[in-house]
Amino acid sequence: MDISLFLKGFSLGLAVAAPVGAIGVLCIHRTLTYGRLIGLISGLGAATADGVYGCIAGFGLTIVSNFLVDRLFWFQAIGGLFLLYLGVTTFCAKPKQETITETRSNFSSAYFSTFFLTLTNPLTILSFIGIFAGLGLVNTGGNYQEALLLVLGVFTGSAAWWLCLSFGIDRLQSTFRLGDLRWLNRFSGISIITYGILALWSLMKAIAHS
Repeated sequence: MDISLFLKGFSLGLAVAAPVGAIGVLCIHRTLTYGRLIGLISGLGAATADGVYGCIAGFGLTIVSNFLVDRLFWFQAIGGLFLLYLGVTTFCAKPKQETITETRSNFSSAYFSTFFLTLTNPLTILSFIGIFAGLGLVNTGGNYQEALLLVLGVFTGSAAWWLCLSFGIDRLQSTFRLGDLRWLNRFSGISIITYGILALWSLMKAIAHS
């Protein structure tokens, strides 16, 4: 068993998750508003989607990857509209000084919203395929054990980032007052809406040039 493959996958998952985009803003907002556990579970939803795409790239599932790429338009449209929805609901959310009651429905909503949002971005799989190929990680010689190590590394690296982010941001929660949370909701909502608009705008530009 080559542990270096796991470490390479870990580094890749960490690198893919670390840039702060719409998911990062959403997880930061949820951590500050609802607590670190909700923020962490939101991040794990994204990490799971990263693991799925890592699995597709690592196991060489070209049929699945081609299916996703061929339907890039619809995935990007759905993802952009979902970002707009999340942005509007975040902007309009009423701040609460107490953390919400942690229930299974809250956990499910936090997890599956970020999982779905990350999964509707097929460009992620192109990133994984490109990086895997560049590092020579796609040639596992049909060794599924090695491919599994890579995928586990990707998921663990991504999950580690969200763990550090949610627990780090949670330390700031006590410094926020009700008025601060109101502005946080507005800022987060506008940021997420902006990401949604950019996604749809790039889609329209692609249509115009086709």
